[in-house]
Amino acid sequence: MIDHPMKFPLLKKYRIQLLVAITLSLLFLLARFGLFLTNPPGTGKNEQIIDFDQGQSLKKFAVTMEKCKVISNAGLFVLYARLRGDDGRVKAGYYQFNDGMKPAEILRRMVAGEVYVLRFSVPEGYSIYQIAELLAGRRLFDRDVFLRECFSKPLLRELGVSGNSMEGYLYPSTYDLTPDMTPAGLIRLMSVQFDKVYEREFADRAKKAGMTKREIIILASIIEKEAVRPEERPLIASVFRNRLRRGMPLQSDPTAVYGVRAFAGNVSKNDISRATPYNTYLIGGLPPGPIGNPGNGAIEAAINPATTPYLYFVAKKDGSHHFSTTLDEHNNAVRKYLKSSGGPFSRPIAGHGSERKILAAVK
Repeated sequence: MIDHPMKFPLLKKYRIQLLVAITLSLLFLLARFGLFLTNPPGTGKNEQIIDFDQGQSLKKFAVTMEKCKVISNAGLFVLYARLRGDDGRVKAGYYQFNDGMKPAEILRRMVAGEVYVLRFSVPEGYSIYQIAELLAGRRLFDRDVFLRECFSKPLLRELGVSGNSMEGYLYPSTYDLTPDMTPAGLIRLMSVQFDKVYEREFADRAKKAGMTKREIIILASIIEKEAVRPEERPLIASVFRNRLRRGMPLQSDPTAVYGVRAFAGNVSKNDISRATPYNTYLIGGLPPGPIGNPGNGAIEAAINPATTPYLYFVAKKDGSHHFSTTLDEHNNAVRKYLKSSGGPFSRPIAGHGSERKILAAVK
């Protein structure tokens, strides 16, 4: 049998057409792939926080990104990751992407593990009420929900806190919050950090000082509120330690307003006469719990106060304090530094008129 002479040119023609079609398809795919890599789907206005769960496949996560319109094609993203050898190197976590990012940047962040966190800083001395206000102000947590967790008895038992709240045991520092973190989760994080620092830096020396952990933290919280200048913390601590030894009331202004309002340096006659369990103008010894969350400097001062005969201090206009040993010296300092700048309660200290009877009893 002899093939028809026209068959070979026709077959050759079909092969050429097929080759052209394949070539065009490849060029189209390469062009599409190139556009995918160089042209993000938007301008960056569409921001999304997406959770890449531990154990989740990159393909499934890419589909989620495509649905969120962060990338234009899930399949091409997975192909790109495989071509780079990064498909097995991506790390789990929450990521913040926007539709103006190129796939290379998205993949780079995932390989580097640059997960999305909300950075939250707690200043030294802030009370649980002030922390709650900060969280609410940044729209991280509801104020009342956070405070409710601070008083949660099951959480207190879990964390080994003997008081009626977490006050004093939330270490002031900067924390990274993930989108799935709860108020209880943040409290646990801060409490664990407090325990680490306290055990490492202070536990042994606190025992040698003859004070319990709770006593140290209560005193440190008062020192933190009273001291404007860090270098005066040991002096302020010495005043309170001296008064405790003599059985004198601490008469600390911040304790008079704890649980009522934030201490801003001023108290009134109504404040110091208000009957609360924390008001050291009306109660003897330490209050029943801390009035804030002290930092390392205040805890150090509570454990290792300066050795002084001081029983009083009064604030000067520059934020420093005048320290006195006798009531007469103190009263002269009050007249000098306070009455000329707004009255005797513009920034009072440990010690007012009733001190003469106390000193007489001590002598």
